Amino acid sequence: MSTEKNPYKLLGIPEDASLEDIKAAYRKIARRLHPDVNPNNVAAQAQFQDVSNAHELLTNSSRKAAFDLTLKTKKVDPDGDYFFTFQVVTSKQIVYPLTEPQVIYMLADIHPDPRADEIKQRASHLNLTLVLDQSNSMTGARIERVKVAAHQIIDGMSENDILSVVVFNDRAEIIIPATRVTDKPSLKAKVSLISASGGTEIYQGLSVGMSQVKQYLGPKLVNHIILLTDGHTFGDQDKCLELANKAALDGVGISAMGLGHDWNDKFLDELSSRTGGASSFISSVGSVVKFMNEHVRNLSNSFAERMLLSVATDPDVQLESAFKLSPHPQPLSIEGGNIVLGSLPKNRPISVLLQFQVPPNMPEGQRHFARLVVNGEILANTNPQFYIVRDPLFEISKDTTVKQDPPTSILDALSKLTLYRLQERAQDALDKGDINEATRRLENLATRLFEMGKNDLANEALTEAKRVTMTHQLSTGGRMTIKYQTRHLLANEVPVENTKPVESEKSES
Repeated sequence: MSTEKNPYKLLGIPEDASLEDIKAAYRKIARRLHPDVNPNNVAAQAQFQDVSNAHELLTNSSRKAAFDLTLKTKKVDPDGDYFFTFQVVTSKQIVYPLTEPQVIYMLADIHPDPRADEIKQRASHLNLTLVLDQSNSMTGARIERVKVAAHQIIDGMSENDILSVVVFNDRAEIIIPATRVTDKPSLKAKVSLISASGGTEIYQGLSVGMSQVKQYLGPKLVNHIILLTDGHTFGDQDKCLELANKAALDGVGISAMGLGHDWNDKFLDELSSRTGGASSFISSVGSVVKFMNEHVRNLSNSFAERMLLSVATDPDVQLESAFKLSPHPQPLSIEGGNIVLGSLPKNRPISVLLQFQVPPNMPEGQRHFARLVVNGEILANTNPQFYIVRDPLFEISKDTTVKQDPPTSILDALSKLTLYRLQERAQDALDKGDINEATRRLENLATRLFEMGKNDLANEALTEAKRVTMTHQLSTGGRMTIKYQTRHLLANEVPVENTKPVESEKSES
């Protein structure tokens, strides 16, 4: 995290806070984030460093005076720099202290500036690398449709965009070195020469793709790799995931598209999740062009890039899971509490459902569970760095007469997430050899889908339940269809301008 952040906002105090207030705020946060009391949370350590820097600045009279003077001249103009907002809704505000651990949910919504659609000139320019599978299984219609998709992507790019194309089988070849898209006929001619042969080693393509995207790596660009494959990679999954970790540190997103049914969906999910990218299931060859072009259009519509959610839990609280609901529903990697979110579109929020486990026998009174900081780079701003801090406060009370209903936004998210998890649990039961449990889960899923009016998907679930009873296994196509379509139900399709307004908070960067 940057040390140039507003120290008042980091400490959660007003700009006219006294020296005693400054020290008290620091001590309160340090008791939760200090490495001596919270040694295993990477996000807590990073946030503590920011808070320490803020405390050091504000307790030094000369540095504080200089910062205060700078602050007065750099007040955010309501009609000036763009911003995003950050809203956190919790499943409970009053928590009853049980004798066993309990679960608390937080729905974190990040909305782009309502003026984002008014940006006349496209603020986001692409630094895009296509990493395309050209193994033997791509022979025929598959490779031809991929070439058509690449041609259309080139047609839709501007001379300010940068494109590179890498193909791979058991080795990688650069078809188009990273270059600005100025000579479209020449670029399309190079793509037309792609042919299918050989095996599948994804790491070969990704590593060369990273070398190309890094040629023009920049803060004002959408730096992204789109991987398309139709097969399993051979023995290099760990190397691919390690590369994804490095890509995330460099601010490069990786989106993965699986074509057909013979590829490892869990692997591609994990690969994209670590970088804030999206993973997609392309069921038919005819959908390749649509999927690839739609994804590139979404990248071109980016309002902010390199979005990161830092979740510093209190020492006795555990972050159990994070699931992105919008814009591309999928489970998120929570390693160290730093959650890579990728791009914030101009017209849709990023929504993440966080699941926490809180300790038993909590004493009555007010307390925090986790301190959340969202960081991002707003592409249209001269100084793109932007961040907001949230630190929800809870009341621990034994008063059972107080009734509270969970917010409808969380209930709706959990209801849809249950559908996705039903298919996961059916697969888990099947992996354990529990055929009856797997069948029951799928039938339950079908019932819920019928109630929602999702009849086609419900019938697919029933078909797979019958298949499990007869063959003790799911069909690959049916499993992927159910997985990705139940995941799609989680997406919030309502445009930002039609959602309930959220409180705007602007932060100094």
